[in-house]
Amino acid sequence: MLPALMSALHVLSLGVGLGAVFARGRALRSLVAGDAQALGRVFFADNFWGVSALLLIATGLTRLFAETDKALDFYLYNAFFWIKMGLFALVFALEISPMTAFIRWRVAMRKGSPVDTVRAALFVRINDAQTAIVVLIPFAAAAMARGLWLLA
Repeated sequence: MLPALMSALHVLSLGVGLGAVFARGRALRSLVAGDAQALGRVFFADNFWGVSALLLIATGLTRLFAETDKALDFYLYNAFFWIKMGLFALVFALEISPMTAFIRWRVAMRKGSPVDTVRAALFVRINDAQTAIVVLIPFAAAAMARGLWLLA
């Protein structure tokens, strides 16, 4: 039962993450266009993006180290596993700048201070890159799960 539950939660969290990052991109575009109300939508979608990341990490690590589906060696010697991890790491690295800015924006809003959204256009481009990468991850995952490109 645990393997099925972890697998379902892992896939579901990827779906939530894709929806959230897509919604955050739309909200950021509205913010760049001058819609002051879009900031709340950015934060709302960003919350789901963060929750999905935590679920992906938790379920992924559980599946990997508890060996709920496959032995650890299956993953470690599969090139598509490393491609998947590389794509995830790239999404995470790209997230550092928006994440820190959004934290500053939230703090400023709570204090009633003006929010400096001058980098919102940059965050749209980063968000678009993340969306594309998240779309690629299931392809690497599917190839990995089928044992394609095993390293000897």
